[in-house]
Amino acid sequence: MKRIAAVAVAVAVTLGSIGVAMATDTATVTVSANIAGNCKFVTNTGTLAFGALDPSNAVLVNGTVSNPQFWCTKGTSYTIGDDNGLNEAGTTFQMKHATLADVIPYTFTYTKTGTGNGPTNTITMNIVGTVAAGTYVNASEGSYADTVTLTLNP
Repeated sequence: MKRIAAVAVAVAVTLGSIGVAMATDTATVTVSANIAGNCKFVTNTGTLAFGALDPSNAVLVNGTVSNPQFWCTKGTSYTIGDDNGLNEAGTTFQMKHATLADVIPYTFTYTKTGTGNGPTNTITMNIVGTVAAGTYVNASEGSYADTVTLTLNP
């Protein structure tokens, strides 16, 4: 009887092992993702202010700048372009009098290319603007302004 019980246990273990072996199989799952190369302005406004220009002492005036900030995906190359402002003359930037046809030319320069380091590493533009000496000697009194639109491309 003990022998029959031992054989029954041995058969059960053998059949159980065969059942497990037959049920085992594997599969693979491929996991993937793509990171888009993006660039976004964090602050989409800036200012370039020349203050009060004195025609009686028409010297070169450097503008005071509040620069826009942006970020680009890490490793993404970017380019920045502009539209030369609303009052351009060819490639010359010009501020226009609020009510008259008078204009005052100015320079508007900045770094136009680079590489991003991700959204936690913002990039501050380095805009430099000047009004050349003598360019506003005969300008009419009043407010002058221009708007330059910047385009950020990854």
